[in-house]
Amino acid sequence: MTKPLVVSIPHSLGREEAMRRLKTGLSRAASSVPMLSVEEERWEGNRMIFRVRALGQGAAGHVDVADDHVQVEVVLPWLLQRFAEAAQAAIRSRGQLLLTKKS
Repeated sequence: MTKPLVVSIPHSLGREEAMRRLKTGLSRAASSVPMLSVEEERWEGNRMIFRVRALGQGAAGHVDVADDHVQVEVVLPWLLQRFAEAAQAAIRSRGQLLLTKKS
């Protein structure tokens, strides 16, 4: 099994506000990336479980929301692993934007 890609994003919003922002954020973020589509997004408590498709490849993961940070963990198929660094940077950048901008 491949090692998951893990990104931790600090925030100062509190758990409830961070979850509120994330509940609309994944689909909105995916719509700005032409080759990315969200296949599944469901919440179980403070964890969002998701499945996305990029370049014809599926990837699955989850987002855990804590009071002071969000941790994203996603398992990329071997074809997308070569883009892991770029994916990690994009997740961190979009996550920080979502969790720091005023809403």
